[in-house]
Amino acid sequence: MDYRVGSGFDLHRLKAGRPFVLGCVRIDWPEGPYGHSDGDPLAHALADALLGGAGLGDIGEHFPDSDPAWKDCPGDRIVSLAAEKTRNAGWEPVNVDATVVLERPKLKPYKEAVRGRVAELLGVPPDRVAIKAKTNEGFDGVGRGECVAVWVTVLLARAG
Repeated sequence: MDYRVGSGFDLHRLKAGRPFVLGCVRIDWPEGPYGHSDGDPLAHALADALLGGAGLGDIGEHFPDSDPAWKDCPGDRIVSLAAEKTRNAGWEPVNVDATVVLERPKLKPYKEAVRGRVAELLGVPPDRVAIKAKTNEGFDGVGRGECVAVWVTVLLARAG
């Protein structure tokens, strides 16, 4: 089989009054990631990993924040479109490994829901999706609770 690895990264400032959406799951918290779309950093990093692994560029090329069409766009739409473009290029997602770095809120109560939603969007079994939560131990903007950072790695296999 022919395999490729894609990686994605995203970071968003947290802003009071914004909904907190992570991996296309709403999290109960008074602050949320700020962005042109819904600000979902896991969805954005996942889309970048899919597109990059398939050799299709990055999220900014396909869903630019300069285009009003993507204003307030939900992350599930971005992930679905990125997965469709990846499949159209002949690649299928095999597994996803995501690391979310965030001081608050604690993600343990939400991890299984995020895992299930990501699996659903990609059409893979949930056991092929890993969602890990880390803190930055009080260092930098993430550690001070000002933002959330996400790294995603995706394994792709040649379709067919």
